[in-house]
Amino acid sequence: MGHIFALAIRFSIVSRSPLEGVKKFKEPPGRVRFLSHEEIDRLITECAPHLKPIVIMALNTGMRKSEILNLQWRDVDLSRRLITVRKSKNNEVRIIPINQKLFKVLQELSGKMENEFIFPCKNGKPLGNIRKTFETARGRAKINDLHFQDLRHTFTSHLVMNGVNLRTVQHLLSHKDIKMTTRSAHLSKEHIRDAVEILSKEVFGIGTNMTQNDV
Repeated sequence: MGHIFALAIRFSIVSRSPLEGVKKFKEPPGRVRFLSHEEIDRLITECAPHLKPIVIMALNTGMRKSEILNLQWRDVDLSRRLITVRKSKNNEVRIIPINQKLFKVLQELSGKMENEFIFPCKNGKPLGNIRKTFETARGRAKINDLHFQDLRHTFTSHLVMNGVNLRTVQHLLSHKDIKMTTRSAHLSKEHIRDAVEILSKEVFGIGTNMTQNDV
């Protein structure tokens, strides 16, 4: 509404916005959902043959569903192991490295290359909707509360939990604001617990030598 009235003022339709001085509500926190290693294995196992490489690509690149489905072979450089994302949400081109797991999948698919798109329909156009097949795989894997977008969050979270800094992850995801990356990097409770356990290893030279008087 604020944007609408800002445009109305610009085009001299109104002289002021009735929303001036109106306090905005805070946005609710986003969903905190990413897959564990065990859930990843179950999901991939239950994917239909045409869905499995799509899910593997999402988990290993953090690409959005639309970016994956519209990806063409001309955007994949297997010799240098790079993917060029041309149609992104931010209208910016970004380069994503291909890791070993995804490389094997793409190598296998390239041997069956019959179309400009990596994941085409029978009519040659890119797949339009994989929601039903994804929901089927999710159900068979007995994974609750999971959307395809959560595969992108899984990519982010596991990178951060394995020591990749947020700036690098921000670049891979093409986030303009690092706050978006931080929101996506949901850490597991086990990882957070491991972080504070560092202190019990006498990082600061305290803990194990405390006496009753110290307490």
